[in-house]
Amino acid sequence: MKKRNFTLRLGLILFALVLLAGCYSKKELVYLQDSEFNKEYPTSIKNRRPDYRVQVNDVLQIDVRNPDPTTTALFSKSSGNMVNGNVNPAYLYLSGYSVDDGGFISIPIVGKVKVDGLTVNEAETLVQTEIDKYLNNASVEVKLVSFKISVLGEVNNPGYHLIYNGQANILEALAMAGDITQFGSRDEVKLIRQTNDGSEVILLDLRDAGLMNSKYFFLLPNDVLYVEPSKEQVKRANLEPLGVVFSALTTLALFINAYVNLTQ
Repeated sequence: MKKRNFTLRLGLILFALVLLAGCYSKKELVYLQDSEFNKEYPTSIKNRRPDYRVQVNDVLQIDVRNPDPTTTALFSKSSGNMVNGNVNPAYLYLSGYSVDDGGFISIPIVGKVKVDGLTVNEAETLVQTEIDKYLNNASVEVKLVSFKISVLGEVNNPGYHLIYNGQANILEALAMAGDITQFGSRDEVKLIRQTNDGSEVILLDLRDAGLMNSKYFFLLPNDVLYVEPSKEQVKRANLEPLGVVFSALTTLALFINAYVNLTQ
């Protein structure tokens, strides 16, 4: 009888451990939590997307237009290659102007123009000034086509994603990646950002509504988001081999109990 009680207790302990390993509270899963949010009126949060400055290895798409298409063609590469109604991203890179190690782009006839350190709007103004020296009534448009972000770790669709609208925030990036899985940590998401001096890493708490005030809420080209496994997931992973051991012990206890009953 005592052995049976021991076996039952051992099974109940194992069952309780499994339940505890899989428990999640709402507070651990909900994004942007703030006690000030309510149903009566909207909460205003002020933030400003940081101005991105062109860096070495960026790719710019330059579109030059004027009434004479033949003359315009001397300054512009093809503006895109349509595939099933969509622009082929690879073609945008191939037809764009890469920023070389010195921070210059090389435009036909105009020559080299230094754009490193400029915002995209400043680069557009500078290229417009240079083109005006050769064309009358020309219109210049400059876009950054190398805006790529990567989302890795505990998300449903990890990988890199291209941004076409000039800006993206963290929530949009997670949406592109299919959102964080139930096993992903929301309070310690790593943001890896490239700088002129190398890389910087910061931990972000997606549960905190104050994140929307942070300069890291909006992403910049080449940012990487890494979602770590949650502590509960780590505990669960650690419990798996422990569960095998408990299962083996339970089975052994049952065999011992059956053997004792047979020999009595």
